[in-house]
Amino acid sequence: MAPDKALSPASALEKLQKSKTLKLLAIAETLAPKDLPQSSQKRSSAVSDDSEQNGDTHPAALEADLVHYKELFSKLRFSYVEQVTKEKFLRGITDNPPRLVEGAENAEKEKEILALKADLKERKSEIIEILKQLEEKGRELALRYEGVRLRTQLLETLPTEIEGLEATVERLQQEQTPPSNNPELALPLPETLKLVQEREAELVTLNAQLSRLQNTLPNRTRDLEKLERDLKPLETQKQGTVTAAKEARRRREEGGGIGDELEERGRWLRASEKALKDMLEVEG
Repeated sequence: MAPDKALSPASALEKLQKSKTLKLLAIAETLAPKDLPQSSQKRSSAVSDDSEQNGDTHPAALEADLVHYKELFSKLRFSYVEQVTKEKFLRGITDNPPRLVEGAENAEKEKEILALKADLKERKSEIIEILKQLEEKGRELALRYEGVRLRTQLLETLPTEIEGLEATVERLQQEQTPPSNNPELALPLPETLKLVQEREAELVTLNAQLSRLQNTLPNRTRDLEKLERDLKPLETQKQGTVTAAKEARRRREEGGGIGDELEERGRWLRASEKALKDMLEVEG
């Protein structure tokens, strides 16, 4: 069997509203009094009007109907017992010959009646317990039905609200001033949230690296100060070497005998200076 097509919200709501009526309401309609005395008809009509005003589902209306029917059946039971008793008495005194009842028969009948009364009492207790359970279940179902009715009324307003929100979204998209060329700014919400999480993770990593660098900064500063102190004697030695080299060049040009030795020494000192700078990572 092919699956049903997806229903629109309006179709689903219409289908829900056309659902079958509750069985309890159908039973209540069948119990509507018809052939009752005028006073009872007035009472039942008042109860029915109250039930109609409350949608036939309010617990107070159902409870009022229940009390009314209890009173009515109690009166009917009393009338029935009274009528049956009169008929038996009249039949007993009008029979020819009249029917006489012995004391033993009365005692036996009394025992039978007591047994029937005990059984009836037990059945009444069972019925009372069942009625309590039905009453609790009825109240629960009434509250649930009221909740469903309220949610149905809310669902009736949702399509209009959804259409309004969609129109608002469309209007805001049209009024949006010029869209950015950055594709990341046009991402849907899930991708945007994912991108934000990635950026936050990168920011946490960078903050950790920055914190480590800030912690090592004092040590680097002390190392730099030490290197500067060590470099000052080398600068002084460099200046002396340059001066000696210049003097050696001058003497060589003048024909002095120690020019070559001083020049070689100067080259050695310059090579040593360069090696020290490379080792200390100091720019010249």
